[in-house]
Amino acid sequence: MTELPKPYVTGHFTPVADEITAHELTVHGTLPPELNGRYFRNGHNPKPGITPSHWFKGEGMIHGVRLSGGRAEWYRNRWVRTPFLDGVPFTGTELEVSAAATNIIFHGGRYLALQEANLPWEVTAELDTVGVYDFGGKLTSAMTAHPKEDPVTGELHFYSYSPFPPYLTYYVASASGEIIRSEVIDGSGPSLMHDFAITREHVVFLNSPVVFDHSEHSGIPYRWHDDVPFRIGVMPRTGPSRVTWFEVEQGALLHVTNAYVDQHGRVVVEGPRYDRAAWENSWKWWVGAPGYGTSPDAGSILHRWILDPATGKATDEPLDNLATEFPSINDALTGTANRYSYAIAFPGAGLSGYHTIKFDTVTGRRQLLSHGEHRMPGEAVFVPAEGGTNEDDGYLLTIVSDLKANASQLLVLDATDIGNDPIATVELPRRVPAGIHGHWIEDNK
Repeated sequence: MTELPKPYVTGHFTPVADEITAHELTVHGTLPPELNGRYFRNGHNPKPGITPSHWFKGEGMIHGVRLSGGRAEWYRNRWVRTPFLDGVPFTGTELEVSAAATNIIFHGGRYLALQEANLPWEVTAELDTVGVYDFGGKLTSAMTAHPKEDPVTGELHFYSYSPFPPYLTYYVASASGEIIRSEVIDGSGPSLMHDFAITREHVVFLNSPVVFDHSEHSGIPYRWHDDVPFRIGVMPRTGPSRVTWFEVEQGALLHVTNAYVDQHGRVVVEGPRYDRAAWENSWKWWVGAPGYGTSPDAGSILHRWILDPATGKATDEPLDNLATEFPSINDALTGTANRYSYAIAFPGAGLSGYHTIKFDTVTGRRQLLSHGEHRMPGEAVFVPAEGGTNEDDGYLLTIVSDLKANASQLLVLDATDIGNDPIATVELPRRVPAGIHGHWIEDNK
């Protein structure tokens, strides 16, 4: 029997074999004049001749587009030059041996490429690798790929999780990038904890039934266990570090859309929820196991959990029925109530192709933008418009992979109405493989 090719190195995910730089890119439409900065997007891009055992184990490559004064000044792509890129395997202890392939952030004056089992790797504004970064020796464990920056204080909240005790360590870095808080959090278990959340008053941790399992041989040693409950932990950001764990309906969550405290003092958490079937079918794609489907998401559904610290009661509800992932919001509302969120909608539940979705959490209405046959968008990154007064006054940036044309574009969409034609389309000099996470980084940050 002929083995099928691994899905994460084919189609939209086919890696590129080299690094290039291109200047003065073609722009259709008009780039908003306030877009002065860099759009960076990270993702797995195995070197030629290498097929990793899991999607998450491909070497990290960052793609960047520089916008300024209504021009697209350059595109460039660079591997993050870590020991892992040179073939040094990560065995679970060498924190500097990172694929550095999940996310890229800017904090404290540094661009940091992140992968959650390892230390960050610093790169320059032109994507050259600087080296491993440990916050001046104060970070002695791995760092999540999904830290949260408080939009009011500028502090960076993050954590490290491990399959072995201590399972969870929580950190806070000041706006200038100095670690000012570090502590082990009790009550956690050996869960795969890809993301977490903050509110203005709390830190929210996730313990799902996807836990460490040495019998999983894909290279990512975690597997779903029905006997392990899904728990959401709520901890005050100030005062004693006491976590209240809420046991909720069985499920898993890779990415949190947002969390906040409602008018009744309850903690609300939203994000795409996996049941066991959706998780295991998605995992088949991520490892290229027999029977994998056509896309990396096999059915995570936008969901809401309501947790009441006063009574210990937890309730939850689905918010939509489409398969969505890679949620994003206007980051100015991180930790406070938001109305709108954005995501990729995957084929299924009546959709025949990939879409960008805008969801209204107040009315339950959604707006879909179809990208057309053979085209796949990436994560939609929100950028506020200059002088905007409403939550959705701004733009969505997303890179679209077009297999038929063997090309890619950076789309600038009107976030108030994503069904409109793009405000601007930047033609990129090559097809950019479908990736993971990225950010818009303004020049004045």
